[in-house]
Amino acid sequence: MARTDDYRGALRNLPTGGWDAYLAEHSGLPGPRANLELAAAVAEECPAERLYGYADSNDEYRALCGAFGLGRLAAEGDRAALARLRRLATDARWRVREGVAMGLQRLGDTNPADLRRVVAAWADDPHPLVRRAAVAGVCEPRLLTDARSAHRALDVLDAVTEGLVRVPAAARRDVDVRTLRQALGYCWSVAVAALPVSGFDRLDRWAAVDDHDVRWVIRENLRRARLQRADPARYAMVAARVGD
Repeated sequence: MARTDDYRGALRNLPTGGWDAYLAEHSGLPGPRANLELAAAVAEECPAERLYGYADSNDEYRALCGAFGLGRLAAEGDRAALARLRRLATDARWRVREGVAMGLQRLGDTNPADLRRVVAAWADDPHPLVRRAAVAGVCEPRLLTDARSAHRALDVLDAVTEGLVRVPAAARRDVDVRTLRQALGYCWSVAVAALPVSGFDRLDRWAAVDDHDVRWVIRENLRRARLQRADPARYAMVAARVGD
C-alpha cells in the first residue's frame, strides 16, 4: 500500500504527456513480474478517457493498467466499463487478463453486490476465458469475508466446473480451455477456505465425478495449504475420494 501511495503521488505531479514514459520506466517489464503497485496507482489516478485508451493499447503494461482501472470506473457507475472488461477478458496477453481479474476485484472492493451480479453472468458466458475471469475475479480472500459473497463464489465455481465437464473431449486441449482449467486448479481452494462447510460439501461432490480434468482440478486444489488448514478432516476425506 505504501508503494502504491507513493506512485499515486508521483502520478499526480506528472504533466499530462509524461505518463507513458513513466509507466514504461517503472513497469518492471520486460521481467518476471509487472509492477502491480504502480498499476493500482494508475487505476485510481488515471482519468477515465485515458484509462479507456490504455485498455486499447498495444503496450501490454498500459493495457493491464487500463483493465485494472476499468474496474474503478465500473465501481463509479460506468456500465460501459464492464462491457470493455468483458472484451479484454479474452485478450491473448495473459497480463491483460490478470488486469481484468484485478479490475473485477476493484469493483468488488466498492460494490460487492455488483461483483456478485457480474460474475454470475460471466460464469455462463460461452467463452472459456470470460468464465476464467469470473472465477479469478471473485476468488480473492479479501472479497469473501461475508457469507453472501462466499456462497456466490462457490456457485460460480460450480457453474464453471460444470461447463468444463460439458466441453467435448476433442476441445479439452484448446489453450483457452486449459487456461480456464488452470484457474479452477487454485480458485476452489480460496472459496472453500472462506466457507468450509458448504465448500467441502461441494468439493466432495466434484471429487466423485469421473472426469479426468475435474479430478486434476481437485488434486491441484488439494496441494494448497489453505485447504488443509480450513478443515483437516474434510480435507482428508476429499483426498481419499479423489485418490492419487
